[in-house]
Amino acid sequence: MAEPRQLRLVVPPTVEGSEPRRSPETRRAARPGRILAVGGGKGGVGKSLVAASVGIELAGRGCRVVLVDCDLGGANLHTSLGLIPPRQTLSDFVSHQVERIEEVLVPTGIPNLSLVSGAFDQLDAANPNYGQKMRFVRQLQSMEADFVILDLAAGTQKNTLDFFLVADQKILVLAPEPSSVENAHRFVKAAFMRRLRAASSVFGVAHLVEESLGGGNFREPFAIYEAIDAADAETGRQLREQMRAFRPGLVVNQARTPEDADLGRGIAAVWRRHFDIEMDVLGTVEHDDEVWRAARERRPLMLARSEGRAALSLARIASRIQAAEPRG
Repeated sequence: MAEPRQLRLVVPPTVEGSEPRRSPETRRAARPGRILAVGGGKGGVGKSLVAASVGIELAGRGCRVVLVDCDLGGANLHTSLGLIPPRQTLSDFVSHQVERIEEVLVPTGIPNLSLVSGAFDQLDAANPNYGQKMRFVRQLQSMEADFVILDLAAGTQKNTLDFFLVADQKILVLAPEPSSVENAHRFVKAAFMRRLRAASSVFGVAHLVEESLGGGNFREPFAIYEAIDAADAETGRQLREQMRAFRPGLVVNQARTPEDADLGRGIAAVWRRHFDIEMDVLGTVEHDDEVWRAARERRPLMLARSEGRAALSLARIASRIQAAEPRG
């Protein structure tokens, strides 16, 4: 087998390609700020609450923050900010009524914080094609902001996974109940495999990955790596190294018991054992009735109940995110 090539692309080709000859570190250094993606496998676990609250907290510390509602076709991030549905949305950008995403930025009334609202009704916006997605990602990467925070849709659709993978920091939100944990596991597994397929394609060993999957049935990464090692040990080593950079951060929301608070560490241990990757446990958001009270008042939690248990938990999580080293 020929000498293995140095892996440079670490996100799927569907969202990559603006500058394919530069490393992720070089691209990050050339960008004004950092992209965060907040995702999860199940709706209703608090992704929008986490995205909005972290954004408000970072903005309050003087960071320039843009919140982007990537739940295309079902936007509701504006509600977490206490805003009425904006008139300008991603629909205007996708349909080329405006050419720059900055033209659909909406002020939130909170210093340093702006919003790009998701599309409400256009099918094309809810299911962007390759060109639309590429244009969207390139403009996200060039925005003049310290943090661009993507609030993703639930589920494992390819577009959602691609937005998750393109982020410098990937944040997974789940609630301490079985269906949420199961769906979060499914989401991260799908993102992991999408990245693995893209990375193996760059190395020229995608056929080995597909063969080891045995017709589409999922196998633990160790079995896949062994198949690649047998063909070229150095390629296998480099592929492992790249996949270890896939290191999502984990937030457990609505924790009521000490067992709930420990859930994040347990999930991280499972992923370390079965996938040979680390998860950063960013923290736990305590269950707090002030969350729904603030929502009923249509006021952001971090402003309406800043001393509540949930708000203080989210402030600590924002600190860990701010201090974290961006990963690929």
